[in-house]
Amino acid sequence: MGETLSAVDVEDIIDTMAGELAQEMKRKKRVDPLMIGVHTGGLWVAEKLHRKLGLKKPLGEIDISFYRDDFSRIGLNPQVKPSQIPCEVEGENIILVDDVLYTGRTSRAALNEIFDYGRPDSVTLAVLVDRGERELPLHADIVGLKLDLSPEKQVKLTGPAPLVLETNRN
Repeated sequence: MGETLSAVDVEDIIDTMAGELAQEMKRKKRVDPLMIGVHTGGLWVAEKLHRKLGLKKPLGEIDISFYRDDFSRIGLNPQVKPSQIPCEVEGENIILVDDVLYTGRTSRAALNEIFDYGRPDSVTLAVLVDRGERELPLHADIVGLKLDLSPEKQVKLTGPAPLVLETNRN
């Protein structure tokens, strides 16, 4: 088990993210967006954001296991779940939610899967934690918490109730 980031209140961070997302959607005139959470931690965060924003369209979820470009190295997740996107993505404004943005590979895989369903008008990436050190040129539009961790440390969201951030050594 890892070290809990005790000073971090995940619920407060999600509240702040919800406010920033609402402002971002209003500023960009994106009405009635479709929210999609990346299984597992991203989905937990998305469930809370979806409820706080009062979004009308059902929440979607994706499992990007088959879209990873590194699963030959890391192996296939033994608990692969089917993706469930509740409506067409063609022409939609999508809010993609994940728990941790690190190398960018999960976000890239999520975008690949979304585009397999159609071409959205826009995708806004919201992440609970941005820990830097990208391998791909991706960034989040909404970031709950920025952490500067050494490469040998991991950050993980555990949950679903309560949601807790933990750090471990690789």
